[in-house]
Amino acid sequence: MDFFCFHRDRPGSLPLRKALLEEHWSYMDRYAEGMIARGPVFAGDGDDDPLLGSVHILDLPDPAAARAFAFDEPTYQAGGYRDVLLRRWHDLLGRTMWQYPSGRTGGNRYLVLGLGEGEAADLAVAADRDELIAHGSLLSDDGTAWLGTAALLRAPDPDAARAVLTADRYASVEVYAWEFGGRR
Repeated sequence: MDFFCFHRDRPGSLPLRKALLEEHWSYMDRYAEGMIARGPVFAGDGDDDPLLGSVHILDLPDPAAARAFAFDEPTYQAGGYRDVLLRRWHDLLGRTMWQYPSGRTGGNRYLVLGLGEGEAADLAVAADRDELIAHGSLLSDDGTAWLGTAALLRAPDPDAARAVLTADRYASVEVYAWEFGGRR
C-alpha cells in the first residue's frame, strides 16, 4: 500500500533541520526498501531558495504504519514541521525515482500538488512520461475517494510543470522546486 507524505517546515526551523539531518537520514534508511521517491522541497526554483519541507512516497503495510512513519520522524518529533499532508497514493508509473531514465541531475525538478474532490482527474500518464519522476492519485485512507494528484517531474519552469495537471479539476494547484533526496 503506497503513501504520499509531505512534511511542511515550520518557519525558522532550518537550524533544527540541519542539526537533525543525520537522524532524519538514519530514520529514512529504515524505510529504504519501500521508498518510491523522496526529497526536499523549496520555495522558488532551486537550491539557494528557502527549504519548505520534504516529500516521501513509500510502500507501507497500512494507514496506521503510514501515520507512524509521518509522526515518528525525528524532525516532526522535535517540532520542525508546521503540518503534514499524508494520503494514500496510487502510483501511475510503476517505478521508483531511482529508475527514472534521466537520473538525479540535469534540468529543473518540481513537485506539483493538486488538491480536489469528486470524480478523479489526470489518471492517464502524459505522453512524455520520461519527464515524470513519480505521478499518482492522492486517495482517502481506505482508497475509495480521490483527493487529488501529485507529480514529481522535470520541466523547464514552474508553469510547464503545472501544466501536467488539468487546472480546472482542482481546488488548488501548488508547484514547488524539488530535488532528489537521500544521502549524498
